[in-house]
This record gives sequence, C-alpha cells and structure tokens, in this order.
Amino acid sequence: MSTELEIETHPLEPFLPENAKLLMMGSFPPPKSRWKMEFYYPNYQNDMWKIFGLVFFQNKEHFLDIANKNFKEKQIREFLNQKGIAIFDTAYQVIRLKGNASDKFLQIAQPTDLSKLLQQIPQCHSIMTTGDKATDTLMLSMPEGTLKPVIGESSQTYFAERDLTLYRTPSSSRAYPLAVEKKAEAYAQLFKETGLL
Repeated sequence: MSTELEIETHPLEPFLPENAKLLMMGSFPPPKSRWKMEFYYPNYQNDMWKIFGLVFFQNKEHFLDIANKNFKEKQIREFLNQKGIAIFDTAYQVIRLKGNASDKFLQIAQPTDLSKLLQQIPQCHSIMTTGDKATDTLMLSMPEGTLKPVIGESSQTYFAERDLTLYRTPSSSRAYPLAVEKKAEAYAQLFKETGLL
C-alpha cells in the first residue's frame, strides 16, 4: 500500500494592494486546524502581528483580539492596504512531510510564479522573506549570481524587468528563538529602509 503524501495548493489569494512597495513572503500557511482567520500568519502562536503592532504602534496587542484569542483581521487588512504592503508565500504547492507547520518538514512541490505576482504590483521594488525556508525558495526564482540575503543585510538583483532589493527578517514563528521585541527591532530597521516607517 503506497502512502503517497498529498500535494497542498496555497489556500489563500495573494494580498496585493495596488500601491504595494514591499512584498512580504513567508514559506506556506500552517494547517487549517491552526487558523484563527482567513489571512496570512493566522496561527495565534505566531508573532507576526505582534511584531507589526510593536513596530508601528509600540503595542504588541494592537492587532490582537485578546479576549477571544484572535486577530483583528479587518484592521490588519486596512493597515496593509494603507501602507502598501503585499503578502504571499514563496511556495505555491507543498508536501507536508509531518502534517505540521514546521518549515523543516515542508517539501516545496512548486514555487510561486513571482514574475506574475510582481506584474500586479508595479511599484514594488522590495521583497522581504520571513525565514530561511522562504528565502531559499525565493532564491530558486532569482537570476544566477543573486546573493541570498542574510538577517540585517539586503542584496540587489534584477528580475521581472525591474531592480529589486531582497531582505531577510527573523522568522515570526515561536520556534525561532528570539524575543518578539528583538524580532520587531529587525523588522523596524527594514521598514525604515523601505520608507514604510
């Protein structure tokens, strides 16, 4: 009996505000059982929306609905639209080797068609990846000779008929051993460099 692992296709539409200057890319959403909302970084254990709260509002609970252990999804979407921050993931199809959200056990079946995404956000010249798996997957699409960005530094490339700056931020996963305040500092530096802060 073959135990063939199922290929999962990305469950969310790319979030692409027309004015997007930055495209933020993770690896792939967690299994649906971990979701608190139909949007990116939907796991309440993930630090992403706390990081955004700290960076832009000096309050890690800004985007959280504490009483219901949930997120303020409408507020998150409105904020991203206003700031011009697009979100999708570097993998379009994956195989979960262990049924969890760990990047370690994600096998990339098909990377995202990045040039198609960028066509829809003509003002975007910065891409940020939120973790190592996301960065490695992004690099599969980049021209030969593009340097893989490391945390705290960026790299330049020419792709999809435009100059791009690639950034790498610490993972927002709780599994990544860094205090949320320290993660927020790294994100704040990037948002300043891209003119969003």
